[in-house]
Amino acid sequence: MQLFVNDLTVMDFSYLCPERGMVGESWIVDVILDGDLNEESMVLDFGKVKKELKHLIDEYVDHKLLVPVEHHYTKTLRDESTDRVIVDFNRPDGHSIHLSCPAEAYAFVYATTVTMASVSQYLKDIIATHLPDNVEGIELLLREEVILTPFYHYTHGLKKHDGNCQRIAHGHRSKVTVFEDGSENLQWQQYWADRWKDIYIGSSEDLVDESALELSTSVNSFSQHYLFRYESSQGVFELAIPKSESELIETDSTVECLAQFMVMEQKRLKPDSTFRVLAFEGVGKGAIADA
Repeated sequence: MQLFVNDLTVMDFSYLCPERGMVGESWIVDVILDGDLNEESMVLDFGKVKKELKHLIDEYVDHKLLVPVEHHYTKTLRDESTDRVIVDFNRPDGHSIHLSCPAEAYAFVYATTVTMASVSQYLKDIIATHLPDNVEGIELLLREEVILTPFYHYTHGLKKHDGNCQRIAHGHRSKVTVFEDGSENLQWQQYWADRWKDIYIGSSEDLVDESALELSTSVNSFSQHYLFRYESSQGVFELAIPKSESELIETDSTVECLAQFMVMEQKRLKPDSTFRVLAFEGVGKGAIADA
């Protein structure tokens, strides 16, 4: 007997990619359970599936940075006394990425690349240990939202957030809708999709000098990187990321602030028009700004 639940949750996270760098992503999760009927004539109560499995997925992937441990670019160093982990992702030509964060900010995927298949296996191994005896197997179906208009992948961190959004490297796959003088404008939407393709959006107030960081000492120079550091309730977060793959803004990077940033950029680029921007944060949620 099989039990299925579609749209169990949406995982918003980022991952390290050898070609693209740090990539924000949003994957929808469907689940199928194989097993015998229990004493309640069920494979598993839907309430438990939705609550317990969603909790495990959120705990182990959502709002984390997924690191492909077996790729040769990846180097990790864990301080057992502080439970902090330094991650070096040594992409060539000044495009390396470096972090020092609490261990809970990462998910370490034992594969050479982060893909739907490798993440599904990572989660299946975790979830299998939490299933009742009558459940013999689990299948996780990961998929992207179908977006027929331009979209982008972005990564950020929200230091003022009291939950997991404070982690410095988590992200989203997001569409954007731009109205100019009351009409939807695909050209402006494509402009943002190109400008924020695989982007890290950082707040200028979190920039620091190299002397303030405790990143890997193996890096010869951070001259091609932005250096970020902040402290929040989960600990200290540090990041060095290529300037060419980042955008600096003067505010926090909440979706409300991003919508406002985008609409003001629209006005700067075309002052005589009126604009409305719908900035999405992953699937089915976002903020609206007008100018």
